[in-house]
Amino acid sequence: MDDNNDTHFQVGRRAVIVSGTAVTALCLTGLPRIAQGASPEAEAAPAPVTVELEINGQRHVLKLDPRTTLLDALREHLALTGSKKGCDHGQCGACTVLLDGRRINACLTLAVMHDEQPITTIEGLADNETLHPLQAAFIAHDGFQCGYCTAGQICSAVGMLEESRSGMPSYVTENLALAQPELTNAEIRERMSGNICRCAAYPNIMAAIRQAAGGSA
Repeated sequence: MDDNNDTHFQVGRRAVIVSGTAVTALCLTGLPRIAQGASPEAEAAPAPVTVELEINGQRHVLKLDPRTTLLDALREHLALTGSKKGCDHGQCGACTVLLDGRRINACLTLAVMHDEQPITTIEGLADNETLHPLQAAFIAHDGFQCGYCTAGQICSAVGMLEESRSGMPSYVTENLALAQPELTNAEIRERMSGNICRCAAYPNIMAAIRQAAGGSA
């Protein structure tokens, strides 16, 4: 190799290493706030807001950071830990709760968005000592193993059955003219596809849902 070319290569490589080290140091130590264009207002956290949540029929007045998710409000502020934080991205369904009877992912919505709206969690499904039919069915059919997804599965199934009874179609509904689509196995799988069971207890979950729906297991 030509000496001049080799020298240029060495200098070029050295320059890359030095530049990369400098950039890494700046990233680790942080650029001056003025250089980043941040204003003093950007430094301050948002002021807490007062939120009135109606959870399982009980009124709770909380002072929260407006960025608090409904899931964190339930778990960290109200000690309602039945709703689980699985993926925290709305992909697993472990945090499913019922908002005015409709199922939602609590990790994807802010608590301040649901002021005075009725919310039901797994803790509010039973009637005192009497289990909800879906809770009883999950026990009867052993619809869980580790149990981490179970609260979300049950809340989602409650909402799903109401959707089906009200005539709401799904992606796999064949006859849209029916007032109430037949709750086939394909319908249940599609409608519950937002809830993941990493233990793969799906056959038992299906049997529990069919029992609660009044169908054959």
